[in-house]
Amino acid sequence: MFRRYFPLWTLLIGVLAVVGVSLALQRGSETAQDVRATMSVAEAVGGASTEGFARAAQPRVFVFPQDHAAHPYYRIEWWYVTGNLDTPAGRHFGYQLTFFRSALSPDAPERDSAWATNQVYLAHFAVTDVDSERFVAFDRLSRGAVGLAGAEASPFRVWVESWSVTGAANATLPMTLTAAEGDVSINLTLDSAKPIVLNGEKGLSQKGPDPNNASYYYSMTRMPTAGTITVGDATYAVSGLSWMDREWSTSVLEPNQVGWDWFALQLDDGRDLMIARLRDKDENAPYAFGTWVEADGASVSLTRDEIELEPLQRWESPTDGASYPIRWRVRVPSRGIDLTTEAWLPNQELNVGFRYWEGAVRVEGSVGGRDVSGNGYVEMTGYGREAGRSS
Repeated sequence: MFRRYFPLWTLLIGVLAVVGVSLALQRGSETAQDVRATMSVAEAVGGASTEGFARAAQPRVFVFPQDHAAHPYYRIEWWYVTGNLDTPAGRHFGYQLTFFRSALSPDAPERDSAWATNQVYLAHFAVTDVDSERFVAFDRLSRGAVGLAGAEASPFRVWVESWSVTGAANATLPMTLTAAEGDVSINLTLDSAKPIVLNGEKGLSQKGPDPNNASYYYSMTRMPTAGTITVGDATYAVSGLSWMDREWSTSVLEPNQVGWDWFALQLDDGRDLMIARLRDKDENAPYAFGTWVEADGASVSLTRDEIELEPLQRWESPTDGASYPIRWRVRVPSRGIDLTTEAWLPNQELNVGFRYWEGAVRVEGSVGGRDVSGNGYVEMTGYGREAGRSS
């Protein structure tokens, strides 16, 4: 997730089912003391029915730009954009703008009304301002009807109210991202330096031993980005790199799984790495996968046996004492990859209906014996007491 490996869309199945009738609009908070999260991973995923929905069961042919739009016969879907940006003076920002779609039922509503829909959209918007040590996060929720929210391919557009990702008039790229809440806003333009990467087996991403637990998953791993970020009374010209993940499915977590860790890392030698793992409440992770992307865009899938993840330092949430690893060692010995990720700010915990940590990280280490550095994003879910942990 929702990352990146196994993204937040699984939680949304339960979350959106609970709130879908009222479609209440929530707003985020930049303080962790006001506990807004109301549902755990297991609660959100466990009770959702999959009957009648399409399944990601075998590799498919991806067709663009059509596959940038919604796939309403699958239960859940997301458009996930994160990035690390700098001002000319070196001020560093991270940002997240994510859109989730959930089908509340497999069939369209029978009621003859422009407001009738079985599709609900949720969006998360977050900004990390490293210099001011400030992290803010917000959410929006709306029905996919009467223009309030949706996802279209031609021209490309995904939106919830005024937050949006919009393509050029007759093309997907470049994309324009706009979002504003309180005294924080972004206005960014993204292009792509590499072709689309199909994760897993030609885009079929298996999430566990159950063959039904899979998704269709592709990424745009290196997107040159420029624009402005406004924080408080100041607007900053910024540039850097973004990462976009796309996924749709009708999958759920395995019964013993409570969360996941997802890494999207962009190295200064032009190569990119995605790694993800599913965890149980004791932080055992028997299932993991990844994708290694060369500078020329060629990619190779990584298996569980190739991936080694080791937490090196933790940060304790003031909300409930959840202990998130904010510094990791990431190794893929078969590729000579040995990296350390460290959070730009320890507190990048979103508290927006459900809680999870997603934030900007810096990267140091080596690949093939050569020193590398870079930036990235890490997402972690299921570390709170609601996941069955004592801390």
